[in-house]
Amino acid sequence: MISRQLSVLALSLGAASYAAAQTHKAGSFEDGGNTQVSAMMMFLGNPEKVYILDKSENNAAKFGDFPAMGAVYDIASRKAETMGVVTNVFCASGMHLPNGSFATFGGNAAIGPGGNISDQTYPNNPHQGFYDTRFGDFDGTKAIRILKPCTSSDDFSSPDCQWFDNSSLLSMQSQRWYSTAEPLGDGTIVLIGGFTNGGYINRNYPNLDPETEGGAANPTYEFFPANGRQQQVMNFMIKTSGLNAYALTYLMPSGKMLVQANYSTVLWDPLTNEETDLPDMPGQIVRVYPASGANAMLPLTPENNYTPTVIFCGGIYMDDWSWGNYSWPFADTWDIPASSKCHTITPEPTDNSPVEYVEDDDLPVGRTMGQFIALPDLTMLVVNGGANGTAGYSTRTYNTLEMPYGMSLAAAPVGQPALYNPRAPKGQRWSTAGFDTSKIARLYHSSAILLPDASVLIAGSNPNVDVDTTAVFPTTYQAEVFYPSYFAAPTRPTFTGAPSTLSYGGDPFDLTIPASAYSGSANDAADNTSVVLIRGGWTTHAMNMGQRAMQLNNTYTVNTDGSITLHVAQLPPNPNLFQPGPAMLFVTMSGIPSNGSWVIVGSGNIEQQPTKAASVLPASVRLDGASGSGSGSSASTGNNDNSKNGASSSHTGAIVGGIIAAIAAVGILGAGFGIWMARRRRAAAQQASSLSYPMGTAPGGAGGVASGARAGGGLRSSDSSAFMPLSQANGSTTWGANASTLSLNSPYYDDPRGASTEFDPYHQNAPRVSTNQARGPY
Repeated sequence: MISRQLSVLALSLGAASYAAAQTHKAGSFEDGGNTQVSAMMMFLGNPEKVYILDKSENNAAKFGDFPAMGAVYDIASRKAETMGVVTNVFCASGMHLPNGSFATFGGNAAIGPGGNISDQTYPNNPHQGFYDTRFGDFDGTKAIRILKPCTSSDDFSSPDCQWFDNSSLLSMQSQRWYSTAEPLGDGTIVLIGGFTNGGYINRNYPNLDPETEGGAANPTYEFFPANGRQQQVMNFMIKTSGLNAYALTYLMPSGKMLVQANYSTVLWDPLTNEETDLPDMPGQIVRVYPASGANAMLPLTPENNYTPTVIFCGGIYMDDWSWGNYSWPFADTWDIPASSKCHTITPEPTDNSPVEYVEDDDLPVGRTMGQFIALPDLTMLVVNGGANGTAGYSTRTYNTLEMPYGMSLAAAPVGQPALYNPRAPKGQRWSTAGFDTSKIARLYHSSAILLPDASVLIAGSNPNVDVDTTAVFPTTYQAEVFYPSYFAAPTRPTFTGAPSTLSYGGDPFDLTIPASAYSGSANDAADNTSVVLIRGGWTTHAMNMGQRAMQLNNTYTVNTDGSITLHVAQLPPNPNLFQPGPAMLFVTMSGIPSNGSWVIVGSGNIEQQPTKAASVLPASVRLDGASGSGSGSSASTGNNDNSKNGASSSHTGAIVGGIIAAIAAVGILGAGFGIWMARRRRAAAQQASSLSYPMGTAPGGAGGVASGARAGGGLRSSDSSAFMPLSQANGSTTWGANASTLSLNSPYYDDPRGASTEFDPYHQNAPRVSTNQARGPY
């Protein structure tokens, strides 16, 4: 346990208005409302809205005539409304785009009730669902879906606020289910691996075809936008065959990528497809899905010279046989304890030290499906998961035909969050002090995301093939909001001057903290203030794809009126450290964060990002005798030491950007998919942060085995949970022959011209999801 004190100065940290609004209990869970669809996937679209995605299943909430797969959640009211999603987004990947839009990639084939194959299948391939007339979902295995987040001031009935989801006009080169998405420094997204159709893990047993598993595995990677580049085989995905769904990826300063799957690790160059082997995971603990260990990049700070270190905690060890195959695990996973071990690795050390895994402090409780959330005090919160078993669901295992926990392959939910402080001494880095335990099991298909007020939205859990609200671990629609220990502070910092955009290097900017935001010595307050940039990422399956936290360098000037001017550096001039796109800017004083201010990092375009020399900051100017005028008394948060590890704050403001420019004008996107067209740039959020959220408020395989294997009873009938042989030839017009190819040299059109990506989906005539239509074939 860590007992961390606030600075000796008596900081009240915040405007008096926040003290009046304070109603939340630090360390507690509050009712987050009903999400309408179970939150398998979530992302923060802007300061007002969280977007939620679910697999195609029999949700009671409808969009048009069919069960909904999507919803938009209003943070202030804690209410959700359904949204239209056309293709089955089950177990997709996703990522932000540089302009603040978001994309999701792939998913599952069309399914119907009970998770069974849809009633309309592809010609000559009865095992691949095309469209289901009861659920209204299309095949999503090659889909690319684009969303421009909207705010409450926008018209959500407008197509501009809905998902663009039309695979006849935009799709990937390959079918990808459980793929990984990782952005490069120019904003291009790399899409890695995945299944082509379902299963528990991505292999047959014995594993005689590790490359393709008879057509069920996809060992390739591709780019979005493709820009004429064809997919390539990635050898690492063959080496790690079976345990490489949702491979864990982190872009490094060099532009290479740390990739971890099974118990292997490489440093991979996505531009040259060259791999450098790194050490195996100690003890052969598996952290990738379905072991689903918590993983994250630790905060990048001036103190660590912005050198990335990645942490892996939990997951599970099982021998090779126990993992089973596409159909089910061979072991009774719910009886196997999850690992409590944590390991870190620094793939590109600046001191030329050897690259190796380093054992860190153990988790307080072993977890599978635990999830790291970066907090603006530069600590890492772990939520969700179970003490036994793995992710996934099944109707049986090798020996057990009657499952004790319904379809769940995990048991013993861990409802108490745990906090990791990377700056604490070894042996003192984990704490659960003051944290309540949730009564809601958050197992398979749970998710969590940081909100602008620095609380954490937790939702989902659905280890069931279709909606089942009476299961031991039911389909869950109830969200919760967790309040970290810094909510014990009676007031919070506020500031003015927040920018709407940040650059890679260049002139610094100033933020002003009023004297009313703290009490006690101004010099001490300034010494204990820092500015932090956080991107919460795109969350699913115990991961936050794209999540990063970075402390920006700063100095200060203490003014005669007690206010403090922070002189803040732009990001380091290396876009690989914090890829272009949306983020939140926080200010933290002695461990108490402000609310987050929405910013766009970089140019807003997919292109080589402009860089300038690193910001040069003036020296700090102290002023003896200056003090804050804030009311309230000092309090210990229980989560923060006296070091400068705080987070920054700011107003919530309107979303910056939207759709920046037509792809014809973007450059690297050239004439491809014109997503960045036809959206006005919203006004920069320059009001004071006090306007933002108040602090209170059986052996054998499947792949390659013909349909006769299915008749033998070795496979489940559910297309969403068991592999079905699949024809790689797809003659459907849903997938245009060139739909996944983007070319700089091709013409650009604003009107759809057949199956291509050469049009702008936000053009008024582009076919989209209507807000009131009954979904059906295009």
